[in-house]
Amino acid sequence: MLRSAYDDGALVVSDVVYAELVPVFKDRAALDKALEAINVTTSPLDTEAAFMAGTRWREYRQAGGPRERSITDFLIGAHALLRADRFLTRDRGFYKSYFPELHRMEE
Repeated sequence: MLRSAYDDGALVVSDVVYAELVPVFKDRAALDKALEAINVTTSPLDTEAAFMAGTRWREYRQAGGPRERSITDFLIGAHALLRADRFLTRDRGFYKSYFPELHRMEE
């Protein structure tokens, strides 16, 4: 699916996703080199995405959503909804429920 996304256009990750990738790499240079190798750019969060994330997280918690989900999941979803054409994730159930308008890549 990543290859298909790469073939179809630019790959973008939010700075939150960038932070989640850090533990996988020995240092920043290695992470940046890996992202560069597959032509991934980073896109920072802005207040529009942050506000949307906070609103949806509040709705999730008010509906009884467990604390196993953190605000970062909602930041990622809001950023993708506002700044990307499609969304690639392995966690489709959550994002389908809380960001149903995302155009997700399906297997």
